[in-house]
Amino acid sequence: MVHEDIMAFADAKLDTCKKNDFIPRQMYSDYGVKCGLRDENGKGVLTGLTRISKIVSFEKNKDGVQVPCDGQLWYRGYHIYNIISSIKEGEYGFEKVAYLLLFGEYPSEDELKEFREILSMARNLPSNFTKDVIMKAPSKDIMNSMTRSILTLASYDKEIGDNSLRQNICQAIKLIAEFPMLAVYGYHAYNYSENNESMYIHRPDPSMSTAENFLRMLRPDASCSPLEAKVLDIALILHMEHGGGNNSTFTTRVVTTSGTDTYSAIAAAMSSLKGPRHGGANLKVMEMMDDIRSHVFNWSDEGEVRKYLEKIVDKEAFDKQGLIYGMGHAVYSISDPREHVLKGFVEKLAAAKGREKEMKLYNNIEKLAPEIIAEKRKIYKGVSPNVDFYSGFVYDMLGIPKELYTPLFAIARIVGWSAHRLEELVDMDKIMRPAYMSVMEEKETPVSYE
Repeated sequence: MVHEDIMAFADAKLDTCKKNDFIPRQMYSDYGVKCGLRDENGKGVLTGLTRISKIVSFEKNKDGVQVPCDGQLWYRGYHIYNIISSIKEGEYGFEKVAYLLLFGEYPSEDELKEFREILSMARNLPSNFTKDVIMKAPSKDIMNSMTRSILTLASYDKEIGDNSLRQNICQAIKLIAEFPMLAVYGYHAYNYSENNESMYIHRPDPSMSTAENFLRMLRPDASCSPLEAKVLDIALILHMEHGGGNNSTFTTRVVTTSGTDTYSAIAAAMSSLKGPRHGGANLKVMEMMDDIRSHVFNWSDEGEVRKYLEKIVDKEAFDKQGLIYGMGHAVYSISDPREHVLKGFVEKLAAAKGREKEMKLYNNIEKLAPEIIAEKRKIYKGVSPNVDFYSGFVYDMLGIPKELYTPLFAIARIVGWSAHRLEELVDMDKIMRPAYMSVMEEKETPVSYE
């Protein structure tokens, strides 16, 4: 009965909270306060400097006016297109790009060989950790499971009190290596206990890449094709880093300035990423695509696809929110460079999996959605597909369960978080403390209860 009593109490206090916590949006304009660190045009407030990455969505024309341009993403001074094209045929690039982001320069052949060996050695959880921690309280929410595991790993770190740069590099490397294991083992524990499926725990293969090992640990037969591993490798690289202003990376930097340890900072980032407004976007795309597939008979018929997309925008179909998920981005307008890169690999995988019809449906939506949104919403700044539009389709073709979509994002983004944490530690001067203006009304002290 305790839970029911608490719920009843909470229900009774809903209106009280709403009345006393509501702040009219007009007050932000009246006081010149940026809501969510963004101005009325969506431009972010500058809160720091970084050498790790750069996002470009506008450029100056010949008259010096800022105009939208094709999106650009740079890691450590290298354009993402050039980074991807530099990965050789038959090579997996996750480890090389992780080194680049962490240390600011491309590794030599010997440095890359050593780094891969270090990561392989670090893919080893403490004794009985899988049984005593991951399998102890399995959860469908794998992000929560991983966060619990991350904080528990701090208990096994004898150097937890050492917040030196050297120790933080060590901890970052360990977590980058361990994240795929925390995610996959967490899923298997849930799948076994909640879905009554078979339990199997495959250990990582020291000779395999991060992408290969993820698929090896996930699948019953511990196998994957080179194309499957390649496409996953590319997806991980594209999700690895996206500037210091995204919610989870900013969280990492804010928490780091308090002087806390690596595990606590990364756990905070995980808590941010799991939010549906941040890391769960591709899940919403997949839900929408399932709905479209069930209501559109001929996926190649642009007219039929258009009619249903119009219903979605008119709030008559799917979740009736009026949104075509996977279209548009908070930063990019004309194009998302990550989507440009990923799409080519998605097409190759779709052909290999015999899913060309679905690829045609995605192509039709990519073509029609911007037109419909412009017509219906009078948005002309440019709407294009973002990386989440295709990433869920990739994971589905790879047989990756939906419970692991956001954890996969974390497996990639732990690299970016770690790079930003290290940069913050090198440059850290003071704790980050943004200001909030109080609009509280002063009141008389209530009458004594005596």
